Amino acid sequence: MSDWVIGMMLGVSIFLGSIAVVALVWAIKKGQFDDSEHFLNAVKFDSVKDLNDAANLERKKEELKKKDYRPE
Repeated sequence: MSDWVIGMMLGVSIFLGSIAVVALVWAIKKGQFDDSEHFLNAVKFDSVKDLNDAANLERKKEELKKKDYRPE
């Protein structure tokens, strides 16, 4: 490859990378990744059956850990 092509590829990569970093910083400052109420809302809208199923699943996981279960 010629030096011109490598220079253009490097320049475009740096440009696109800087745009991605700026977009990430902007999103963090605007609070796009803040989800402090997700867990609370998930519990609020779950039914009793769903919560019981989750508790039973956790109990089964603990029982398997006690038995040294190793999936194949």
